[in-house]
Amino acid sequence: MIDVLVDRAYFVVAFLLLGIGAHMLIGDRNLVKKVIGMNVFQTGIFLFFIASAYVTGASAPLLSEPGPYVSPLPHVLILTAIVVGVSLTAVALGLIVRIYGEYGTLRADLIAEVNDGE
Repeated sequence: MIDVLVDRAYFVVAFLLLGIGAHMLIGDRNLVKKVIGMNVFQTGIFLFFIASAYVTGASAPLLSEPGPYVSPLPHVLILTAIVVGVSLTAVALGLIVRIYGEYGTLRADLIAEVNDGE
C-alpha cells in the first residue's frame, strides 16, 4: 500500500490540494480566502493533469527519435488554464474590492444578511 502511494506521490499531492481548496471554498466565510481556495483547487487540477500526462521512458514527439511519445496536449491545456485562472483571480479580487467598498466587510454571511434586510 505504501509503495503504491510513493509511486503515485504526485496524485496524492494533487488530491490533497483539491481537498484543501474545496474545504477553503466551502468552509470559509471570507471572500479573499475563498479566492485563495479557488487558486489552490486549480493548482491541484493542474498537477493532476500534468501527472496524468507523464509517460515513463517517453520522449518529445520528434520524428527523429523512436517512440513512445508524450502528448503535448495536456501541457498546452494547462498553460491556457493558468492564463484563465490568473484572469479569473484578477476579476474576483476586483469584485471583492468593490464589495468591500459597498458593504464594509468581506464575510459572505454578513453580506447575505444585509441583502436579506433590503
